[in-house]
Amino acid sequence: MSNTSTGKTRLKTSAMIASIAAEGQATRSAPFGHALTALAAERPDIIGMTADLGKYTDLHIFAKAYPERYYQMGMAEQLLMGAAAGFAKEGAVPFVTTYAVFATRRAYDFMHQTIAEDDLDVKIVCALPGLTTGYGPSHQAAEDLALMRAMPNMTVIDPCDAIDIEQMVPAIAAHKGPVYARLLRGNVPVVLDEYGYTFELGKAKLLRDGNDVLIISSGIMTMRALEVATALEADRVDVAVLHVPTIKPLDVETIAREARKSGRLVVVAENHTTIGGLGEAVAGVLLRAGISVPFQQVALPDAFLDAGALPTLHDRYGISTAVMRDNIRRWVG
Repeated sequence: MSNTSTGKTRLKTSAMIASIAAEGQATRSAPFGHALTALAAERPDIIGMTADLGKYTDLHIFAKAYPERYYQMGMAEQLLMGAAAGFAKEGAVPFVTTYAVFATRRAYDFMHQTIAEDDLDVKIVCALPGLTTGYGPSHQAAEDLALMRAMPNMTVIDPCDAIDIEQMVPAIAAHKGPVYARLLRGNVPVVLDEYGYTFELGKAKLLRDGNDVLIISSGIMTMRALEVATALEADRVDVAVLHVPTIKPLDVETIAREARKSGRLVVVAENHTTIGGLGEAVAGVLLRAGISVPFQQVALPDAFLDAGALPTLHDRYGISTAVMRDNIRRWVG
């Protein structure tokens, strides 16, 4: 956008942009929409449902391919969840999309009572997780993992990139029971292809090993963790990265095994508030297993977050690559 007072060009970032791809980073367009559409060709029981957000959750791709299996419920998330429960009782497998805040805050009781209590086969896939929009507290789902972890029968997933999402879709469709999955939409970075990665429900994966620091991360923070690990090589800080895409059920065995390796600082990095997410889940694992290690969290504060451009907010709240790198460098001394 042009700055008319100076004649110089100034780059501006919309608060609503949810893509976290860096400039020049490889991406894939709408991996969720394409993966679901491909799976639906083999699974006639799969239907798509949304609350007026098909275009903004990439479900419009499914709608175009299977209009007779697509249900637009309007801006009524409680109705969306109740109707999905009804479809599941009749043998369908609904993939339900909306924004994470609208599912976890507005329709929580409907998910709890109509879906989770009956252990129904409903897959709830939600965009704008954590701090991936600058629209302020009304749209920032900073506490969604804590809410959904607390719901009995609910599987909870926080994918890292396009590969995670593409492989997650058939995995959660095959899983019997309700699932809550965070969604990266639009042009989604491709990161995990360099690490021989395969998504497995309930499994954490060690992407790289290191002797000084173990970063345990989920979602977009795994991208950041890998960037930090590369950046800290110049400081001779050797960083391991353990990606935890399934928040519930947690891969306790792998987390405990990696944390037991002596001499490493354990850092949990998550795009979520410090309360009730991956950090506290991992801390509980370590405490119950009797594992005593130096421990730090990279997470959002227990606060209502500001509105603004994402790069600014990520720096402000400590989840950018640069701030995370500097903090880890300071922690290891």
